[in-house]
Amino acid sequence: MDKSSEHNGSVGLLVDKHVEYVKSLDKRHDEIEYWMTEHLRISGVYWGAVSLHLLRKSDALRKDDIIDYVLRCQNADGGFGGHVGHDSHLLYTMSAIQLLVMYDALNRVNAGKVIGYVKSLQDETTGEVSGDVWGEKDTRFAYISLAIMSFFDAVDQLNVDGVVEYVRKAMNYDGGFGSGPGGESHAAQVFTCLAALAIAGRLDIVDRERLSGWLAERQQKSGGLNGRPQKLEDVCYSWWVLSSLNILARVHWVDCQKLCDYILSAQDVDNGGIADRPGDIADVYHTCFGIAGLSLAGYDKYSLAEVDPVYCMPLSVIKSAGLRKWVDKVPENWEH
Repeated sequence: MDKSSEHNGSVGLLVDKHVEYVKSLDKRHDEIEYWMTEHLRISGVYWGAVSLHLLRKSDALRKDDIIDYVLRCQNADGGFGGHVGHDSHLLYTMSAIQLLVMYDALNRVNAGKVIGYVKSLQDETTGEVSGDVWGEKDTRFAYISLAIMSFFDAVDQLNVDGVVEYVRKAMNYDGGFGSGPGGESHAAQVFTCLAALAIAGRLDIVDRERLSGWLAERQQKSGGLNGRPQKLEDVCYSWWVLSSLNILARVHWVDCQKLCDYILSAQDVDNGGIADRPGDIADVYHTCFGIAGLSLAGYDKYSLAEVDPVYCMPLSVIKSAGLRKWVDKVPENWEH
C-alpha cells in the first residue's frame, strides 16, 4: 500500500503530525488530563515510544531522558510504578522493561531484583500470577510475567505449567479467552493468552480454527474491529485482534485494506494522533495501537517498521534481543 494514496476518501498516514503529537504530550502540564493520567504515565511513555519506533522516528525523543525517567520509577521491591513514587505493579513494570529494551538500556537495572519482584507475585502452588501485592488475578498478568522474565532469559524461574493451566481454564467454548476462568471472551484477553502461550511454547492447546473464526467476526462493515460481539468497533482492536491472528497465522482472514481505511479515518488531521473511532479526540493509547495495527496489516512498509505480535515492540528490537524463539515453538501446521 502506498502512503500517498487516497483511502476511501481519507488521507494517508500523517507521519510528521503523529510525531509532533507524541512529542507534545509531555508539555501539557496545564491540562487536567495530564494530571488525571499520572498513574499510568510510564505506560503513556511506552505507547508514545512504540509509535515513534514504528514510524521510524525513534530519535524524536531524547533517549537519555526516557531512560532516566524509567529508572526513577523503580521501587525498592524491584518493580516499577506508573510514575515516580507510585506503588509497583506488573503492568507498569512491563512498560518500564519494554522501554529499557527499546532504548538498549536493560543493563541499567538489577535483573535479580526485577526477577524477584515478578516471582513474588506468583502463587507457587497454583501458578496464578497477581498484578501487585493486593492480589488481583487476570490473564494479563499471566502474559506479563512470562514476557518480563523472557527479557531476562529467566522464564524457567516461574512455574510455567501453572501459568499455562490458568490460561487454559480461561478458554471458552467459542475458542476465545476471558480475563480468567469463566470470563467472557474478549479480544484483548485473547491476545494476552495467545502471547503467553507463545512464550511458553504451548500454542498447541489452542483451538486454532474456532478462535480464528471468532476473531475474524470482529470486523464490522466499517472495516474496523470490535472486542466482542454487539460492541462498537474501536481502533485499539486493530492491535488486539490482528496480533492474535498474526500469532495464529491467519491475518488474511480479515480485510486489511478496509481496516487500514478505518484506522486512517480516525486520525486527527490537524494536530496528529489517532482516536478510538472517527470524530473522537485522539490519545496516545489509540495512536500506538492504531499504528501497530497498520503495521500488522501491511500498510506502507516504507513508512512503518514491522511490529512483533507477541511483544508489541519493533520486530528488529525483538530479533536483536533474541526473543523470536516463540516462532520456533508454534505448531508445525501453522506455517510461520
